[in-house]
Amino acid sequence: MSRFVFLDRDGTLVRDRGYTHRIEDYELLPGVVAGLRRILDAGYRLTVITNQSGIGRGYFSAEQYEEFQAHLVGDLARRGIPIEASYFCPHRPEAECACRKPRPSLLHRAERELGADLARSWVIGDSAVDVELADRGGCRGAVLVLTGRGEPSSTGAPKVHCAASFEEAAEIVLQADQRTP
Repeated sequence: MSRFVFLDRDGTLVRDRGYTHRIEDYELLPGVVAGLRRILDAGYRLTVITNQSGIGRGYFSAEQYEEFQAHLVGDLARRGIPIEASYFCPHRPEAECACRKPRPSLLHRAERELGADLARSWVIGDSAVDVELADRGGCRGAVLVLTGRGEPSSTGAPKVHCAASFEEAAEIVLQADQRTP
C-alpha cells in the first residue's frame, strides 16, 4: 500500500477559468511544480480527483475534458512529475451520483486500482468538498489551498489545514510526516 496525495485540479493545480476545458486556457498555478516535486521526493504518489459537472451540463464533452487532462498530465510528466491516474465525475451535482466529491467512491477506486493507503494519504484542494472528501474517505488529512475557491472559514475539522499556495500545502504535508513517529 502506498501513500498518495489526491489532487483537485481546477483552482488547485491550474487556474480555474470556470468549467476549464480549453487547452488555450491552460495555466499551471504558481508553485505547483515545486510543490509536487517535493511531495514526490518525500515518497508520495500523485492522483487527480476532480468534479467536472461541465460535462453533465453540456458545456463541454468528456473528450474535451480528456484532451485538457492529457495536456496537464503530459506537461507535468515533461517536468518529471508523474500523475498515477486521473479520476473524474462528469455528473451534475443534483444527479447525486456515487462518484461526485465529497463522496469517497473515487478514493476507494484508487485504493483498489493503485494500492492507495488512504489512512496515510492526503487531499489537497481548493473547496470544502475536497476537505470533506478526505474526511469521508478516511485520509490522514486535507489541505485547503486558497488559490481557487478556498476560504479559511470552510475548515472546521481538526485534520484540515489552510495554505496560501500550493508550495505551502506541500510543506504542510511534509511537516506532518516529520511529526509522525
